[in-house]
Amino acid sequence: MNHRAALVASVAFVVLAIAFVPAALAGKGSHGNGGTTTGTSTLSLAVPLWVDLNGNNLPNWGDTVTFNVSTTATTEPFLELDCSQNGVVVYGANTGYFDSYTWPWTKYMKLGSQMWTGGDAACTATLFMFVGGKQKTLATLNFTAYA
Repeated sequence: MNHRAALVASVAFVVLAIAFVPAALAGKGSHGNGGTTTGTSTLSLAVPLWVDLNGNNLPNWGDTVTFNVSTTATTEPFLELDCSQNGVVVYGANTGYFDSYTWPWTKYMKLGSQMWTGGDAACTATLFMFVGGKQKTLATLNFTAYA
């Protein structure tokens, strides 16, 4: 596969991954109805020692990260992680941070993709909830994932 075809395939995968959670929740009326539009929320990064490849306790390409999430705004918070290099999104993932979420292992996100094969990336984690079918941001966290 040539470079351009690989890039197109990778972009399609990232777009599909980002779109998957909201599409999966369509028609499930209880999601997003578990809270209010107010409350307090905190979000922090965690690099589990068992997946910190170089042991520096920092997010690096190839490491797996997760997040410490707390909110009083909803019982069903979601998190989106996007990482970019030179303004191009090279990684995207979504997951639910509540006990009944169908795919609990997705709380562990490996930093890397077909489009991100190394180098630093600017990452943004967004904690959000659904209110009336719309996404409402509860907290954001920006960090650098190092090479």
